[in-house]
Amino acid sequence: MRRTEKHIFELQRGHRPRSGSGCPGGALRILGRVAAGLFFSFTALFAVSSCARMGQPDGGWYDETPPRVIGSTPADKATGITGRKIRINFDEFIKIDNPTENVVVSPPQMEAPEIKGQGKSIVVELKDSLKPNTTYTIDFSDAITDNNEDNPLGNFTYSFSTGSEIDTMEVSGHVLEAENLEPVKGILVGLYANQSDSAFHKLPMLRVSKTDSRGRFVIKGVAPGSYRIYALQDVDGDYRFSQKSEKLAFNHDVIVPSSKPDVRQDTLWRDSLHIDSIARVGYTHFLPDDIVLRAFTEVLTDRYFIKAERQDANHFTLFYSYGSNKLPEVKGLNFNAADAFLVEANEKRDTITYWLRDTALVNQDTLSVQLAYEMTDSAGQLVMQTDTLQILSKQPYARRLKDLQRRRNEWQKRQDRAKKRGDKYETVWRPEALKPEIKAPSQFDPDQNILFSFPVPLAEMDTAKVHLYSKIDTLWYRARFLLRPYPPIPRTYELYGEWRPGVEYSLEVDSAAFRDIYGNVSDKLKQGFKVRNDDEYTTIVMNLEGMNGRPVICQLLDKQDKVQKQVSTTSGTAEFFYVNPDTYYLRMIVDENANGRWDTGDYDLDRQPEEVYYYPEKIECRAKWEVRKTWQPAVRRLDEQKSAEITQQKADKKKTIKYRNAERARKMGVPLPANVVTVRK
Repeated sequence: MRRTEKHIFELQRGHRPRSGSGCPGGALRILGRVAAGLFFSFTALFAVSSCARMGQPDGGWYDETPPRVIGSTPADKATGITGRKIRINFDEFIKIDNPTENVVVSPPQMEAPEIKGQGKSIVVELKDSLKPNTTYTIDFSDAITDNNEDNPLGNFTYSFSTGSEIDTMEVSGHVLEAENLEPVKGILVGLYANQSDSAFHKLPMLRVSKTDSRGRFVIKGVAPGSYRIYALQDVDGDYRFSQKSEKLAFNHDVIVPSSKPDVRQDTLWRDSLHIDSIARVGYTHFLPDDIVLRAFTEVLTDRYFIKAERQDANHFTLFYSYGSNKLPEVKGLNFNAADAFLVEANEKRDTITYWLRDTALVNQDTLSVQLAYEMTDSAGQLVMQTDTLQILSKQPYARRLKDLQRRRNEWQKRQDRAKKRGDKYETVWRPEALKPEIKAPSQFDPDQNILFSFPVPLAEMDTAKVHLYSKIDTLWYRARFLLRPYPPIPRTYELYGEWRPGVEYSLEVDSAAFRDIYGNVSDKLKQGFKVRNDDEYTTIVMNLEGMNGRPVICQLLDKQDKVQKQVSTTSGTAEFFYVNPDTYYLRMIVDENANGRWDTGDYDLDRQPEEVYYYPEKIECRAKWEVRKTWQPAVRRLDEQKSAEITQQKADKKKTIKYRNAERARKMGVPLPANVVTVRK
């Protein structure tokens, strides 16, 4: 039963509200004295207006009482059950949120149970046959709420047994992404009594749970014994690892559930700011409760052809599911493929681009090719596969010819207008110049380099036409540099210089310094930039205890968990130079194979993903500082390492209106009545 805020105000002031008014009786008596004069009338109107503002709340105090279970058929924790239909009754109307996703039945059900709310009841009908001498649990988590205020019946689990005893043990922990320690939400976590490695492939999980938004799981109704534990993003619903695309986590620890009596402290809050009392409450502590599983997705090594694409007329691209050291063999069926292509493969060699050298071939709308490539067969072996493809240009020759004519007409009009004005004009149409993209900010860090990216492969690069000058005092001097390919990005080159802090530089490129495979040349260009001074930066030195001799990658992260700087080391010390003042975080990868990147795991090869750790504190950097820290990466549990500020998977807001009464009272400027709410944090 709600009471409106205006009644709360009046009771606190000692007034008894009149039915239908909500204003102090004094104000109404003033209104009744019409003969008292205009002054009193205005006073009365002002009072009524003030009371009206106080008497227009946005509702009364919220009911914060969750629904309460008043009975069930069969009874909760009943034994010897043979029926598959359960009815749970509540003291008020309830609703259940997305039971298919939020309610977990254990042992896992191969045929999904039917779960629905019916007024003040929930009815569950299990479709699978019941197993003998087995404890069944139906974990509703916080999916059940009352119908009006969405107060959740938190962490509610119903259980029964088909045998003479009911199992009550629990095991709990967290599932994290192995690559970045993000909590994994909604992944299955299950136990196997069969501890052979093949059980995860062949048998469904024995008992299961699902992780919440914090990656937290609790598996309930566990019988005494020993188990192995796994996590699985079960794509096909068979409760076993049957597809390489399924995310998984495993370890070789043997789980032995146990329990002990324990005491916890519960804080009772008078409101959102004030503690009422702290109570010591006894409970049963189930162990283990600190399991951490690192989830990963295996590399999909099965190779097959995905598609061919010709977005631009001058090249086409072949896409494969996985790379191969052997490039595809391309035979032209309506053209001569001998020396027709310049082939460009990405780092993984799963995407291969063929640039057409001959402009006559570029103008051909359809290329018929016979493609021979390596493909994985049903036995998992690489075999040669031959396909015939018709590769169509997304930009037909007629359309490109029309666009070219339009550009030439626009150019001619510009020249005619210039000639009429007596301005300088051109008489010969020239194709568009080759335009490299140059990444050189005006303010430059000493450990950066300049990147040249080209839209088309180069046929020639004349470095004698590329000049770099540095300004010393007031004079410009030639500066040494090296222009070399930059493998991570196709058609990109890196200008590597001896950058000196505080020095101004000028990059000048003569015309025709670069020529692409179609004969287009670059225009002349000039760009200036300055290398920032040493005193604008921070240096970070992180001592990694216990890591000396092990190859590790340390990554300096911003507030979005993005890598800003990276160093590799085996010395047990990671040093970051030229760090811009800001707030940073640190991630460390144990690079076991020393290949300079994080590598995932493989279940069949019994290989765990490479270990990842997060420095648990933020690192504040200011100009001219040197920050020195010491870190023992393996001391703190993994689920307690990553800072909440950079965790992308945020915890869901609880389905509760807890604290809303306190917030309402704060806005009204009144104390929260003790009989309205008691808040527990």
